[in-house]
Amino acid sequence: MSSLQPPIDPLPVNGDKPKDGKAIGDNGLNNVRDAENLPTNLYPNITTQNHPNIDQFASSHLINFGTTFLPDLIISATHLSLFTAPSPGSSSPYGRAITDWTSGQMSSLLGHSHPEIVSVIQSHASSLDHLFSGMLSPPVLNLAKRLTSVLPDGLDRAMFLSTGGESNEAAIKMAKTYTGKWEVVGLGASWHGVTAQASSVQYHAGRRGGWPMVPGALMLPSPNAYRCHEGFRRKKKNIGKEEDEQWEYDWEAEMLYGWRLIDQQSCGSLAAVIAEPIQSSGGMHVLPPGYLRRLKTECEKRGMLLIVDEAQTGIGRTGEMIAVNHDGVVPDILTLSKTLGNGLPLSAVVTSHAIAAVCAERDFLFYTTHVNDPLPAAVGDKVLEIVVRDDLVSHARLMGEMLHSGLNQLKKRYACIGDVRGRGLMAGVEIVEDRRKGKEAGLELAKKIGDRAYELGLWCNLSTHPSFGGTFRIAPPITINAPASIPAPDPGPQLSDDLFHLQLLLA
Repeated sequence: MSSLQPPIDPLPVNGDKPKDGKAIGDNGLNNVRDAENLPTNLYPNITTQNHPNIDQFASSHLINFGTTFLPDLIISATHLSLFTAPSPGSSSPYGRAITDWTSGQMSSLLGHSHPEIVSVIQSHASSLDHLFSGMLSPPVLNLAKRLTSVLPDGLDRAMFLSTGGESNEAAIKMAKTYTGKWEVVGLGASWHGVTAQASSVQYHAGRRGGWPMVPGALMLPSPNAYRCHEGFRRKKKNIGKEEDEQWEYDWEAEMLYGWRLIDQQSCGSLAAVIAEPIQSSGGMHVLPPGYLRRLKTECEKRGMLLIVDEAQTGIGRTGEMIAVNHDGVVPDILTLSKTLGNGLPLSAVVTSHAIAAVCAERDFLFYTTHVNDPLPAAVGDKVLEIVVRDDLVSHARLMGEMLHSGLNQLKKRYACIGDVRGRGLMAGVEIVEDRRKGKEAGLELAKKIGDRAYELGLWCNLSTHPSFGGTFRIAPPITINAPASIPAPDPGPQLSDDLFHLQLLLA
């Protein structure tokens, strides 16, 4: 009998507490090694009794911005662990620990509450936090110098903003100013932010609401090796006996088809392409090797700039300082955000001195309240210092190999795992109904697995879309380490349990 197990339903959960018991008082500390590592409880008077229905409470007071509020009240976080409010009468300051496998919103690159980051925040909050935007400060100058020193030659001018959407908005405006043109191309499964121009060139979500998009937004097909269209497959070369498929994805043919459509639609005013090296929100799809290089070539043919959005992939997560280094490509404009601030609102736009000079001559304006603020800049400077000092880029590469090895072991075991993909400490696990029968999206099954994993104390975000159902996004801090001994997964056929045990590989 084959060892491959069929798709599974999560085990029943008894009451509000998982049957495996992850309460702090029950020695279910997940990645918290002992009680001495527990952080200070800033909200000692809050329990589940005085906030019994936190999701309902939130719905009564907060605007829903397009999410589903989770039922737990998180009152503290440190490194990989999130801590919930305790039950009434509990002797512990916390309820249970939840392993955060997405680094918050893919942002806490060094983990929550990193002591050196905490120290920088405290010192600058008390002495140098915010200035008039035209004033200069040491943190901003230091960050600009350190950041450009770790980037490829040609990326030597920087400005600092607050969010990824804001930095992409600035980058697109800069490209339009430099080229004097106004059409911008995005990829099909992209996510670039919720500001006007950024949301106009993203196609994964955020396009509905009853308003027109910014004119000139065009789209290239999004690379998807797992679900490529039959028209973009080609026969494999040198097929061996072990090959299970005789076809492979022809991404170049798909890209060139997309360019033909763009050239037909264009008004002759193509300014830029914006792309993510890994399309995280769109299902954690890695651009194929050579894709960015070919994309830049096509841009140069048309007098366009290439903007690369490295909100999630930047600063070491993929095993390179920035993900474009895997392809040996230098974008005309690079944007960074999430990982640069380790969870604080900090983003960057980086370009060449030549582009920056032309934009200045043409009155480029992107003047915001928090442009080049000193406190977040000091945090970004410290993040880069730690990443370089501790060689966390190489560390992320090594830990990423372990993570992907473990996930591929699970794929061999479970027929509901259709695909494992990603790079470094950034991984996607796509759930299907049964890959032995095809690639039918398993969205409901994925939701059940995710709910059960969360009950067990593991959070990994589920990205959903009709084209692929559900893909778990995994992006832990790049400071994670492997323990001396690795616990074996439970023998039972339970994917959510095995996912929980897999996180102990990287604690």
